[in-house]
Amino acid sequence: MKKLVAAAGIAACTALISSQTLAAGCSKWWGSGGGYTDTKNPILLVHGLSGFSTIGGLIGYFHTIPMNLCRSGADVKVASIAAFNDSEQRGQQLANDINNNRYGGGKFNMIGHSQGAPTGRVAITFDAAKNGWGNGRVVSLTSVGGVNKGSKTADALNGAIPSNVQGGVAALANAFGGLINALSGNNNSQDALGALRTLSTAGTNDLNRRHGYGISSGYCTNDRASQVNVRGNNIRLYSWAGTKVWTNVFDITDPFLGLTSLPFKGEANDGLVSECSQRMGQFLGARDANHVDEVNHLLGTRSLWHDPVGMYRQQANRLKNAGL
Repeated sequence: MKKLVAAAGIAACTALISSQTLAAGCSKWWGSGGGYTDTKNPILLVHGLSGFSTIGGLIGYFHTIPMNLCRSGADVKVASIAAFNDSEQRGQQLANDINNNRYGGGKFNMIGHSQGAPTGRVAITFDAAKNGWGNGRVVSLTSVGGVNKGSKTADALNGAIPSNVQGGVAALANAFGGLINALSGNNNSQDALGALRTLSTAGTNDLNRRHGYGISSGYCTNDRASQVNVRGNNIRLYSWAGTKVWTNVFDITDPFLGLTSLPFKGEANDGLVSECSQRMGQFLGARDANHVDEVNHLLGTRSLWHDPVGMYRQQANRLKNAGL
């Protein structure tokens, strides 16, 4: 069973690379100023494990989401950081990219999917340290299916891969990350085993001791801060979760997530992360979505009862109304 979960976990990660027709990021459409999603600061989308911004300028990780934000006034950027690495390294890279103006000047509303959420929390720390008091460049972070309290799937995978083959498995995953690099025009370092460790419960708890913004004191308690002050920077924190694994009979990723959900033993989850782990800051509720649906994959094949694009648009409007 452990080997089956391990194989399914790797397959589920690679399944996130799906065919799309949208490049990374976009600017507000002509005449859309003041529109429904016209936030004060640009939106920076942060991908999760095995992710990317765009492949060849055409294939995007956040399927159709940037376009649907930009058409109503948003300016959207999509981060491009290591596909496989621990959250500390990814967060530091993200903070460096922000402060090197890779995504343009000004401040950002970050929206992180999966490992993108802890990556964003790490980036808050390093961004604040790089700037003078109150001059940080992150004004909000929204977690979508975020691994904020670890993943029981990652725990199972850590225990399922024998030590004598870990090197080979890591080499394959790192090579896959290198392929993503080549296709997306980046040169990010890869550390697949580091990624697996940081997404485990123990690894995430360790990360949260340094970057625990909006995280509850217990596994599923409700004492989360919805706003934090980091070196004089007031940062709003939000999250929403997916809690259904099987969502569409035509989605070939659903069976993989069905296998990777086995370690949760009936606890509400999206196939890779429990609902309790997905909560961070102001919790906006659970949706009829799995981990792949949360970024509108596979090509928008999802439950009829969930509109992932609409969730991102609603959140942009929430940020706009908050003056962010």
